[in-house]
Amino acid sequence: MTGVHVIADAAEALDVARRLAAEFAKDASARDAERRLPRAELDRLSAAGLLAITVPAEHGGADVDAVTLAEVMRLLAAADPNIAQIPQSHFVYVNVIRARGTERQRAFFFAELLAGKRFGNAQSEAGTKHVQDYRTRLIAREDGFRLEGTKHYSTGALFADWIPVLARGDDDKLHVAYVAADSPGLTVIDDWNGMGQRTTASGTVRLDGVHVPADRVLPHHLTFTGPQLHGAVAQLLHAAIDAGIADGALAEAVEFVRTRSRPYFESGFEKASDDPLLIQRFGELAIEVRAANALLSDAARAVDAARAELTDDSAATASIAVAAAKAYADRAALAVTNALFEVSGTRSSLDPLNLHRHWRNARTHTLHDPVRWKVQHIGRYVLNGTRPPRHGLL
Repeated sequence: MTGVHVIADAAEALDVARRLAAEFAKDASARDAERRLPRAELDRLSAAGLLAITVPAEHGGADVDAVTLAEVMRLLAAADPNIAQIPQSHFVYVNVIRARGTERQRAFFFAELLAGKRFGNAQSEAGTKHVQDYRTRLIAREDGFRLEGTKHYSTGALFADWIPVLARGDDDKLHVAYVAADSPGLTVIDDWNGMGQRTTASGTVRLDGVHVPADRVLPHHLTFTGPQLHGAVAQLLHAAIDAGIADGALAEAVEFVRTRSRPYFESGFEKASDDPLLIQRFGELAIEVRAANALLSDAARAVDAARAELTDDSAATASIAVAAAKAYADRAALAVTNALFEVSGTRSSLDPLNLHRHWRNARTHTLHDPVRWKVQHIGRYVLNGTRPPRHGLL
């Protein structure tokens, strides 16, 4: 990709995100209805430099803080949560390089990011015992490694230049192999058919004897041997997507009631927007959205504070703050996208309007990991001082 802009700082990152979000929102409904994959939109993100904003300053990036990154994701998700979800894993695997890459690996991949290259994701597997039971193997060879396995829910892989693959090595420890998208033996299949998040192309990746040079493999298992923010950042971005979905749905409900809804005959008002019962309900929904956004900001500040002085205690504080934000944003996204129909009336359920995409997106995205376990960890931490476990989902 030529002509890629390099964003200078957090303020510019937010300005670019707002501008692109406004553009992406215009065709979000049509993309969903037609399952039109957002390749052009992702190219816009890359060209604008928005996918390189976490590159460290010493490598030429803006190195934005978690507060800025979460807000960028929230803005994009309010416009189109499909577009926001695709780079979620991109930013997660940038962090892996920051944490575990050698100086040579960092120099190479950060240059790739500044040139507009994108990371995908080949992480989850179907049919295993649980979400962290990985059967994909990274087999050592004299000239590097060979990858064998099948991945599912590989959001971003179809649009990626590099696909980070989670795999077990010969020592059964977890590694990340950064695989070039055009590698022989790697196949990305667009077979995602979920009811929501339809255009994330979260399909299947097959790895049949894929060669990986040794300098493209990172020891991910070391991430969890000490205090870490890998899971907190990953979950912060998921929380931002849920908060953005709630925000976008509320905005569309407001527009619908103002311009298309009829007042209920018993209200005595000429406009639905003057109905005090609707006003009350919109006030309640606005509180849900504001609370989700406030918890998101609080969690991002906790991540930034922990990054500045990383200890077991600061990492635990950040993880718990993110868990609270994710649990609440999950609830807010589902509540607001459901209430959209309650406040907008029967007409809002008409299929051509595609307002149901908001609920479908929220319901699908919030299935990523169960918030009931996040609430458990919050309770254990508050009541007994038990720090949350070290893994990628907290």
